[in-house]
Amino acid sequence: MNENYRRILSRIAKLEDELHEELHKQKQRMDSQIENGKVVFHKTMIDAQMHLKTNVLPWLLNSKTKNLLSLPFIYPLIVPLVLLDVCVSIYQLICFRLYGIARVKRSIYFVFDRHLLPYLNGIEKFNCCYCSYANGVIAYVREVASKTEQYWCPIKHSQNIHHAHTRYLNFTEYGEGEDYRIKGEKLRNSLSSKK
Repeated sequence: MNENYRRILSRIAKLEDELHEELHKQKQRMDSQIENGKVVFHKTMIDAQMHLKTNVLPWLLNSKTKNLLSLPFIYPLIVPLVLLDVCVSIYQLICFRLYGIARVKRSIYFVFDRHLLPYLNGIEKFNCCYCSYANGVIAYVREVASKTEQYWCPIKHSQNIHHAHTRYLNFTEYGEGEDYRIKGEKLRNSLSSKK
């Protein structure tokens, strides 16, 4: 990796740290706290926000027609998402063990907390859970796929990849065969479950 890449990656890492710090500060300002891994709202916050809740029937009646028409296309996607989740979990359970790759901890990709917000009605809470699950599955699958790619084919493409996973930056350059044999083995070994 050339020096310019390293410099840019260093700047990106610093900006990500800065962003995480700012998000942490924002969470601290919220009128809630985490107790035993669960969000606990202060009674004053709940009382203040309950009037913002719209009951289901008025919410449905005020929904845009295009949003209601899209529901039969959105909700059935849960079936392939669950199937993908199950298949990737089985794949990882068997293949990562065979390859000696440290398993991806599935639970860290799934955060379900928005349904606890007092100003959401039942449909909105369900939608939040649905989106949390869908995005969690995709993030989880991406991490499993990136580890698989690092194991089997840690070579960059000849063309730029839009939003490549973070492991991709360490892959060998396209066309550099000599580097591939040595660096490829190092990249495989870095995935080891024996660390």
